[in-house]
Formats: sequence, C-alpha cells, structure tokens
Amino acid sequence: MNSLGIKKTPKDTKVVVAMSGGVDSSVVAALMKKEGYDVTGITLKLYDDAKPSKEGRQCCAGQDILDAKRVSEKLNINHEILFYQKKFRSEVIDSFIDSYVSGETPIPCVQCNQTVKFRDLFRYAKDIKADALVTGHYVSRIQTNGHANMYRAKDQNRDQSYFLFSTTQEQLDFLRFPLGEIDKSETRSIAQKLNLNVADKPDSQDICFVPNGDYSSVIKKFRPESFKPGKILDISGNQIGEHEGIINYTIGQRKGIKISNDKPLYVVKINADNNTIIAGTKEYLKITEIKLRNLNILGNTKDFNDLIKIKVRSTGRLLKSKIYISGNNAKVEILEAETGISPGQACVFYSKDNFGDKLLGGGWIHKTYNKNLST
Repeated sequence: MNSLGIKKTPKDTKVVVAMSGGVDSSVVAALMKKEGYDVTGITLKLYDDAKPSKEGRQCCAGQDILDAKRVSEKLNINHEILFYQKKFRSEVIDSFIDSYVSGETPIPCVQCNQTVKFRDLFRYAKDIKADALVTGHYVSRIQTNGHANMYRAKDQNRDQSYFLFSTTQEQLDFLRFPLGEIDKSETRSIAQKLNLNVADKPDSQDICFVPNGDYSSVIKKFRPESFKPGKILDISGNQIGEHEGIINYTIGQRKGIKISNDKPLYVVKINADNNTIIAGTKEYLKITEIKLRNLNILGNTKDFNDLIKIKVRSTGRLLKSKIYISGNNAKVEILEAETGISPGQACVFYSKDNFGDKLLGGGWIHKTYNKNLST
C-alpha cells in the first residue's frame, strides 16, 4: 500500500495532478514526483483571458498556464492543457449570470468544481487510466473500512471543504488531497526549498472570470438588458427609493442603497419577479430557517438523526442545526440565528467524530425565512 492508499508501488501508480499554476497545486505535483509516482500535470484553460488585472489576483489565467508549464518542466513531469472554455462558459459563467439575474448570490467556484474539474477532469483522468486525481485543495480525506470520507482541513483558515460539498462518492474514492494535513505556511516552505518559480506567488482571490471583483461588468457584457431600474421598497411595501438593476445588490448589502433612515438600512430581499428590492433594518436579516434544493449527500443518512452543524458561507462559523431531508430537498432549522444568508449560496453539512468535522454533503439555498419576512 503506497502513501495514497493504493495497492501499487509509487512508480507503477499513475496520478493526474490538477495544476492551476498556483503554489498549492505545484507543491502537490512536486510531492508526488518526489515520492516516485508516475505524474501527469493537467492545466485547464477555462476562459479567454481578460485584460490583466493590477489589483485582483485570479486563477486559471494565461500567466497561470505558463507557470504550471514551467513547474512541470522543472519537475520533469508530463504536462497537458485541456481547453474547456465552451464547457466553462455554458456551465459556470452562464449559470453565474442566470443566478444573479434571478436575484440570487451565486458561488461559481462550487459550480466549477462540480462540473469541469471534478466531473470532466475526473473522466479524463479515468480515460487515460490514472489511478488517482490529486489536487491542491485544503481538505482531508480519510479512508476507513474501504470508505472514503472528507473532513475539514487541519489548517481551518484555509479549509476548502465548503466549496467541495457537491463531490460525489465515486469522485471522492478517486481523489486525493495531500495538503489536508499541513498548514499553508508549510506549503510555502516546501515550494521555497524546491526553488519553484511560484513559491512567492500570491493566492488567487478573485473569481477567475471577474476582474477586480467587478461582477456587474461581466453581467453587463453578456446580459446588458439585465440592468433595469426598479423600486426599492420598505418591509411594508412602500416605495422609498429607486435602484438601477437588481444585479447591483446582494442580501445584507448596506452600501449603495442611498436612502436616509434613523437606523441603517440593508438589502433584506431581492424580488426578480417584479424587479424590486426590499430594504430593512438589521433584524430583518436574521434567518432561522432555510429551504434547500439539489442536495448532494456524502455521509450516511443516520448521521442526520442528531443535531449537526452547517456552514452557510465559506468563511462563516459552524451553526447548530436540525435538518429534515425530503428527496432531493431539505428544510434546515438554524438553532443559532445568522444574518445575511442569501438564496443561491450553499448550505454545507458537517458532523463531529474522532477524526474531526466530517463533510456530510449539502445543498443550494432556495429560500430563507425571517420571523417577520420570508424570501
């Protein structure tokens, strides 16, 4: 049994490493090469490069492909580029725009993992007879009794399990995450010791196809008709202002409402059907119940019998909750009220065991409920 849990010697084990051109995936490729595995690095070209961004730091851009190629040459491993622009446009960018236009707040990184990365790249790795697909994500994979489970990473400031909730069991059985048990600082140290050209490269921060975080510019490019002016209403339905398009707003937003009031006003509801925004004070942002659609369950259903914890944003805290599953949908009662939860975001389930916080799956937030306001 080798270090990846495969019953082969490393030299007889073919692994595909998803190489984004960043430090994490580059270190993973280097670790696999150092251990003697038969490594092929694969980089995805996902979109046609936008103008260079001075402030934002993106992934999957032209420079990243060059960086991945240079790292592969230094490590003396095979490297391939897969051109997935059409797939990415139809399944990630178009979905992102559709979600915003419908008044939701999407997470394109989850869609990207769910489609072109862990579906299409997974299939490609299988097609070329690889034994495993290895990535630089900060999550832990622990296998017991032949069953693979996903856990939050040791470095919880870097944990990416929230973005991987839609991973299927078949994919998880094939995937490996070598960075799950180390800190980011250690990853940087390994890159420096190996003298990799990406050792000091900043982490990507922006959505790859959204330069400088200006998502409205992307929507304006592809759907200019989406910028329709409309009414801003108070919680009683009275008009208190006007907006220049619902895509300029997200739930919990305060800046940009431009309405004077005794107490600060926030966006508490976005109604795409009649092109209106409802503004209210902070108490209307407190959510105690949410409805989910398109569930993906990784854990055993018996894990849902007791109280479990959820995350409703990638950087959010774990919240005690009760979950009631009905087919592909679920109702979630949040026992610790949270603010700013938006339809279109993900709700991810966790349970605690001896290995840590185990990912049980999750779903997409469809509706949220405040005691005085429903969305």
